[in-house]
Amino acid sequence: MKAGAFQTVTAALLAALLCGCAAPPPPPAAKNMSYVALLPSPDGSVGKVLVRGPRGEQLIDQSHFGALLDGSTAPALVDEAVLQRDFGEAMAAQPHLPQHFVLYFQSGGTQLTPESQLQLPEIIANAEKRATVDMSIIGHSDTVGKAELNETLSLKRAQTVADLIRSQGLHVEALVVESHGKRNLLIPTPDETPEPRNRRVEITIR
Repeated sequence: MKAGAFQTVTAALLAALLCGCAAPPPPPAAKNMSYVALLPSPDGSVGKVLVRGPRGEQLIDQSHFGALLDGSTAPALVDEAVLQRDFGEAMAAQPHLPQHFVLYFQSGGTQLTPESQLQLPEIIANAEKRATVDMSIIGHSDTVGKAELNETLSLKRAQTVADLIRSQGLHVEALVVESHGKRNLLIPTPDETPEPRNRRVEITIR
C-alpha cells in the first residue's frame, strides 16, 4: 500500500473505531458495524488495503470502496456524503503534505524571471491554508563564475525570495534560508555553462 493511502485508511479506520456506530457501506445494510474505506492519495493514486476479521478477509483496491471490519462483506462503493458524515472530521484533521516549488532567476543577479514572479501568489495562497508554516528556501546557481561567488549569489537569491514572501504578510513559524551555490545542479553541466534551470530557488512548505 502506498504511504498516502495508508495514512488515509488509518485515519478512516480510527474514526470508525472511535464512534463505534458508523454506518457500513451498502450492501449489506447492517447497523452498528464499523468499516474501513479506501481513499486516494493526494497525487490521485490508489493503494490497497486487506481487511481481515473473524468472518473472513476482503481486499479493497478501488477508491471510495469500503468493507466491514469483520471481513464478512465484499467491498462496496461508499457514497461521498456517507464518507463525510463518518470520517469528515478525521480527514479534515490530517496534516497537509509538504509542497515543493521552484523559482527561476535571470542570469547574474537576484531578479526572478517573469514566469516565476507570477508563481509567488500561488505559493502564498498554499502556505496560508496551513495552521502553521514551516518553510525552507534554498538558493542555487549555474556553473558560470567562481564557486565562492556563486555561493554568495545563491544565498542572495534565497534571501530575496524570503523577503518577497514576508512582504506579503505571511507569518512563517520556522524559516530556513540556505545556499547550495553550484553544488546541486538540477541540470548537470560543465563549468561556465549558463543553464537557466540551474539558476533557481527551491521552496519547501511543511
